[in-house]
Amino acid sequence: RFVHVQMQEHYWEKATGCEVKISKGFSELKPSAFTASASEPVLDYRQPPGDKSNMAKYLFGGFKRCLYPVQKFQSDPERKLAVILEREASKWFKPVKGQFQMYYKSGADHPEYQPDFVAETNAMIYMLEMKRRTEMADADVIAKKDVAVKWCKRASDHAQTYHGKPWKYLLIPHDVIADNITLEWLAAQFGVS
Repeated sequence: RFVHVQMQEHYWEKATGCEVKISKGFSELKPSAFTASASEPVLDYRQPPGDKSNMAKYLFGGFKRCLYPVQKFQSDPERKLAVILEREASKWFKPVKGQFQMYYKSGADHPEYQPDFVAETNAMIYMLEMKRRTEMADADVIAKKDVAVKWCKRASDHAQTYHGKPWKYLLIPHDVIADNITLEWLAAQFGVS
């Protein structure tokens, strides 16, 4: 087993090509489910909770532009990004498992990649991922970025056939999120092609 684990860490393969199959021009939102304490009320997304150290336990609501009535956030910068999206996007959501069916290579595995947010504006659809600045160069973060950029390129190419909106991937360091920044600024600074 020890030798097999070592072999798996150094295993690589190179794809000779890939098949892109578009079966629908859109996909329906997947239902989302959250676990929350019955004694904890749904919090207003505009206000940070008293205890930010365990953000994942809180359920936030009060959205007007989110496609789901409630959301959970993994960190306060994620909550702040939701405030920005609520202010500047025409609609947004946090994708659930299976929404985009993107898979990346992590060692010998091919786990599914779920971006943090998707937001639509008048001119563009953004796929947004936020990471700690210290994680920006991690192999898994790079692998996720690569697969998401390819997905956005293919989605943009397909959207162009019916005059739809292009897609753009943003990889954002968590420490740049502030209430006074705009989605346009984030796209200019952290858009990946």
